[in-house]
Amino acid sequence: MNEQQLLRDPDIEPTDEVIAAALDAANSAYAAFIEGLKKHDLEVEWRYYNDGKAWLGKGLYKWTTSRGTNKEMTAFWLSIYNGFFKVTIYIPEKVRAQALALPLEEEIKEMIKSAKRIGKLKFFPVTFDLRSDELFKDLYTLADFRKMVK
Repeated sequence: MNEQQLLRDPDIEPTDEVIAAALDAANSAYAAFIEGLKKHDLEVEWRYYNDGKAWLGKGLYKWTTSRGTNKEMTAFWLSIYNGFFKVTIYIPEKVRAQALALPLEEEIKEMIKSAKRIGKLKFFPVTFDLRSDELFKDLYTLADFRKMVK
């Protein structure tokens, strides 16, 4: 299948209509994913990144500390391809064993085991190619785990 990342024009913001046209049949899964994020206190913020020449969605977890400071952390990255979308969660290497202990499907645990660190970063990527909602449970589990790991 021809994997082509879309949303590459800096002047065309990724509205629901633009995303729906790009995803085609996978758009209902995307809409369900975005809706499901609310239950996990996550939201997506879109921004155009010049280094990758594409719009990426940043999955943000925002909270207020006991002292009233507003904080946020990136739980995942989202990109749109022709007919599907990718969600990548960067897991710190130091908690790989904890990630493997999560209640995840064996296929996802294999992805975690085999993931390679990127360069000198102390994180490894776990990437979900999504066309339907079948991996959402594991994806939300990993995203919730990522929120708790500093």
